[in-house]
Amino acid sequence: MRFLSALWLSLLLTACSPAAPADQPEIESFLQRYFSTWSAKDMTGYQACFHPTARISFVGAKGQTDSQGLTDFIHGQKLGHERSPEPMIEVPTDMKISGDTRVAQAAVRWKLTKGREIVTGTDYFTLVKTPEGWKIASLVFYND
Repeated sequence: MRFLSALWLSLLLTACSPAAPADQPEIESFLQRYFSTWSAKDMTGYQACFHPTARISFVGAKGQTDSQGLTDFIHGQKLGHERSPEPMIEVPTDMKISGDTRVAQAAVRWKLTKGREIVTGTDYFTLVKTPEGWKIASLVFYND
């Protein structure tokens, strides 16, 4: 009886837990490119990571949100780099990916280094597979 209960629980947990997509290595590589183009101030390459209809939302410490379309978001990122007295480098520190061959979701912890200042946070991506590869359909992010 215990064996059947354990088997049932195992099957239930497997069915309810998100599966890693078959092309997880491709998604991980895409997300690495997302961070590396931003850190290199390559706004053309960075913008190419997004679907043209993407929405980007920032969530503040008290739950307030600010949402932008792609054009405004990219413009703000470009200005942020231009106005920063120190180079900014952002790297992923942990990735959790689930989905299938059409849509994937990723929760990515990151670390931003700006001179001596270090900021951490999380990006939540919804990705869609296009003929050109994976693209960001939406991004919701926050700083710790």
